[in-house]
Amino acid sequence: MTETIKELFAYLKNPILEEDANTNFSYRIKKFGFLLIICLATGFIISPLFVLIEELGFVDMQEHAMEDLMKKLSKPVIFVFAALIAPVFEELIFRAPLTAFKKKNQFRIAFYVFAILFGFVHITNFELTTNVLILSPILVLPQTLVGGYFGFIRVRFGLLWSIALHGSYNAILMLVSFSSY
Repeated sequence: MTETIKELFAYLKNPILEEDANTNFSYRIKKFGFLLIICLATGFIISPLFVLIEELGFVDMQEHAMEDLMKKLSKPVIFVFAALIAPVFEELIFRAPLTAFKKKNQFRIAFYVFAILFGFVHITNFELTTNVLILSPILVLPQTLVGGYFGFIRVRFGLLWSIALHGSYNAILMLVSFSSY
């Protein structure tokens, strides 16, 4: 796990277009599991910021798109959308194009731009207010970071792996959120 964390953060500092030479499935599943844990831990570590933002009255976290969806749609429909449909479309938009950038500097810029765009697309989950816009870098920080993690696995293992990681991550988040309803 420690090795995966070091490899991931080294990659995020200097992303390169290089597939992992180790194609062993058990190696990849193990790395996938570690990355899934890292994704979940990232959200957990950042969550106190959201509590602080809400406690200070800057943003009402209950005014979130998930709250509306829970009122309008059934849990199975939400789950299928969040764990299957959204990851496929989002990975096709934000991660599939990465390998088209062959030059080192172009790839690096594209990697960061796609991760940031992926994060900022998620600001639409909030009711857009002045405070939400001002705090948007913090509010979408988890999505921006996991966008980088998804980019890492996409480049190293392939697009299907990033779709699977994204879907697994969303599925776990959905199951946790369903437990509070």
